[in-house]
Amino acid sequence: MMVQWEYRTVKYQTGGFLGGKVNEEELDELLNKHGYEGWELVSCFDTSQTQGQSRDVVMVFKRQAYVGG
Repeated sequence: MMVQWEYRTVKYQTGGFLGGKVNEEELDELLNKHGYEGWELVSCFDTSQTQGQSRDVVMVFKRQAYVGG
């Protein structure tokens, strides 16, 4: 049987409309929450602004899908 995956895309907002700095503690909590649910982070990127600020951090997770049978 072939392994099947399901994916989840999560957008973490760093601040208001103009963006801001990443709150590492908040981001860790979000990553751990998804990890406890069996999701594995496979990709992550930010939507860059100016002077080291980001508007959003976009994360893509995957986990094995269990198909009934």
